[in-house]
Amino acid sequence: MTEQRLVEILDGFARARILVVGDFFLDKYLILDGDLTEVSLETGLDAYQVVEKRLFPGAAGTVTANLAALDAAAVHALGMIGRDGEGRELQAGLEALRVSTDLLAETSERFTPTYTKPMLRENGAEREINRLDIKNRKPLPVQVEQGILRGLREAAPSVDAVVVADQAQERNCGVITDAVRAELSLLSRGHPRLVVIADSRTRIGLFRDVWIKPNRHEAAEALGDGRPDPADAAGSAAIGKALRQRNGRPVFVTMAEEGIVAVTAEGAWHVPAVRQSGPIDVVGAGDSVMAGITLSLCAGARPEEAAVVGNLVASITVRQIGVTGTASRGGVLARFRETGEALRPLAISDPAARPGS
Repeated sequence: MTEQRLVEILDGFARARILVVGDFFLDKYLILDGDLTEVSLETGLDAYQVVEKRLFPGAAGTVTANLAALDAAAVHALGMIGRDGEGRELQAGLEALRVSTDLLAETSERFTPTYTKPMLRENGAEREINRLDIKNRKPLPVQVEQGILRGLREAAPSVDAVVVADQAQERNCGVITDAVRAELSLLSRGHPRLVVIADSRTRIGLFRDVWIKPNRHEAAEALGDGRPDPADAAGSAAIGKALRQRNGRPVFVTMAEEGIVAVTAEGAWHVPAVRQSGPIDVVGAGDSVMAGITLSLCAGARPEEAAVVGNLVASITVRQIGVTGTASRGGVLARFRETGEALRPLAISDPAARPGS
């Protein structure tokens, strides 16, 4: 990819309208000052003292934040929050990013999913200690599910892409239920120009007729034949080809520091990752990749070009420690100027050659 081509793709971001449907979490970082730690008189245990809070939209909110930071023309959030303080904080965080929350359902029957991340500050540095998770482990209420389905049907015709963020581990306990997944398949078949692309922590193999972005472990598990995680790009391409044939849409297999394999009906390409030095925080890296890929596809990029942009975006966000990182279009261009030639997509001649890798 040349710099001119990257600029063309980045300029197209400002015309893209995106709907993000899925599990919106609140990422709540609590900064604890170790020097102020007290001993509880009642329990004798350490009582950590919070001196700062950092609040960010997480899970589906992370990809949403990245889409907004990359200057998408419009971003709409379709999901669910609880009628609680975390819900108000999450909604305020989304609106501060200029994300439309009109399709965000509020219900007293559910918690607002929250990752509370205590960060202990000692000797001028911060380290994360045991996380506290608030999640829903009961099936999504029927009326909320019906609202999600209506939102999909109404919003899909007016956007360029639907990003699916399936974060809940328990089946049908998050926003992406079996019925919602089936509706996404119908929408994708009924709107050929619409990019519907999914990321799922545990159920990527259940999606049909949509683009998917699993990591290599999720991709191997999705095939359900007991094969090991792929060891290299050729192995990831072989698994990606099998998933593409089953699902009928292109596949992006992410491989952390080894980059991304993009598989289409025409072939497979390996896009190396940006080399990193110094400390990194990989939390949310997959979501930033998703934002870069989605906007690039909306801007007319080929899948292998979209993978280059996804890698560039992630290379910026992983350097942001203790926050839910984002990247800007200007930052992406600057990173390309540093490392662009090293990210050149490499064609994998025969993705089926090493199916056991």
